[in-house]
Amino acid sequence: MQWTGEGLIIGVRRHGETSVIVETMTAERGRHLGLVRGGRSRKHAATLQPGNWVHLHWRARLEEHLGAFVVELQKARAADMIANRNFLYVGQVIFAHLRLLPERVPHPRLLKYALEILDSEDALCAQVQMLALFELALLDELGFGLDLSTCAVTGETEGLTHISPKTGRAVTLEAAAPYLDRLLKLPTFFANAQNAPAGDVLDAMQVTGHFLERHIWGVRKNSHPPEREQLLSELKDQL
Repeated sequence: MQWTGEGLIIGVRRHGETSVIVETMTAERGRHLGLVRGGRSRKHAATLQPGNWVHLHWRARLEEHLGAFVVELQKARAADMIANRNFLYVGQVIFAHLRLLPERVPHPRLLKYALEILDSEDALCAQVQMLALFELALLDELGFGLDLSTCAVTGETEGLTHISPKTGRAVTLEAAAPYLDRLLKLPTFFANAQNAPAGDVLDAMQVTGHFLERHIWGVRKNSHPPEREQLLSELKDQL
């Protein structure tokens, strides 16, 4: 069995004395792992870094085997990420999120979002806003999407201001009024592509973080990426 394609490196871990297991995200084959023999050598050091876009050739005796990768660098991002702390944090959060996906199941929309963020030269607030939308899409792709189209109480499609932390459904301000202290704020940019101020972006990250914890991190007993908290702390300083 073999295939050839391109993908984003999202993780690298040691295997034996000289090799590494490389974890990639590809459009057609989803999250896919493979062994790179001699991957710990200086020859491969610059290529086998999370964030780099690479050409992949995978080969295995049987499809269900780990298999081996031959990797060639196509676009380097790792050095730029290391040089910019916030950019590095954004990347590490994205890679951690992509590793939540099941192996070998295509998620081209998430990969497209990830690449758009990694190639963005926007300021921190705009990048975290994109990250919040990425997390919203991640919840959807994992089967825990939020219903933000109509009010859960009245059925109205306009004037939606809050989200139920239990059901993930939107509600209008009138319907939310008796329960404001229990509800999450609905960021307006979830429904449009407009740039948002830092406060709205922090509200959005609270929403996605709540449902990631409720449905994924808590269930799998995973801790959230510490870099995510670092980003939120940096963003709070801009308020």
